[in-house]
Amino acid sequence: MSGLPHYFIAIQLPKALQEYYSSWQDDLKDRLAYKQWTAKQDLHITLKFLGPTDDNKLSRLKSDLTNNFNGVTKMSTQVGSIGVFGNSNRPRVLFVEVERNTALSNLQEIVEKTAENVGFTKEKRTFHPHITLAKKWVGEEDLQFKDIFPELRHEFSEWQSMLVEEVVLFKIHPENNPKYEIIDRYTLKNR
Repeated sequence: MSGLPHYFIAIQLPKALQEYYSSWQDDLKDRLAYKQWTAKQDLHITLKFLGPTDDNKLSRLKSDLTNNFNGVTKMSTQVGSIGVFGNSNRPRVLFVEVERNTALSNLQEIVEKTAENVGFTKEKRTFHPHITLAKKWVGEEDLQFKDIFPELRHEFSEWQSMLVEEVVLFKIHPENNPKYEIIDRYTLKNR
C-alpha cells in the first residue's frame, strides 16, 4: 500500500444541510447498525476519488482545476430521500440521494477529464451523486432491513434545494474525526 496521502474532489455541504443531515444521523443511529457514521463537517458529494497522490501530480491537478473551472457557474441541485448501496439486508452504505441534473453532471465531467489529463485513472462506474451518512453495516441479517427500509425512506425523504457555489479538494486523514481536510477551494462564478 502506498504511503502517499489520499485525496478526492467534492462538493461540501452548506452548514445548514450539514446540521440537517446530522440530525437524520442522530435519529438513525439508534435504529441502524453501521460501524462508521460520517462526521457532520465531512458530509459531501464526491465528484472524483483520486487515491494516493504525490505533491507534483497534486500541484498540476490544482493548477488545471483552477483553469478548467474558470467560467463554470454556480448551480443548484435537489437533495433528499435516503437510499442504500449493497445487499438489501446488509446495505454497505446509507446515503442521501442527490438529483443528477445536467449542470451537476457537466461539473463532474469537467473534474473527471481534468483528473484524467493529469494522469488519474478514469472512473468506470456511472456517476451516482449521493451524500454518505454511514457505511460498513454490522447488524444482523435477521433485522430484515429490506422490510423496514420503505418506512425509513418515507420518514427520511424531505427534498430541498442546494446551491453549489464551490468545489473542494480534500485530503483524507483516516485516523481523525472529522477525516477530511480542505486543501483547495474552487469558487464557481455568478451567472
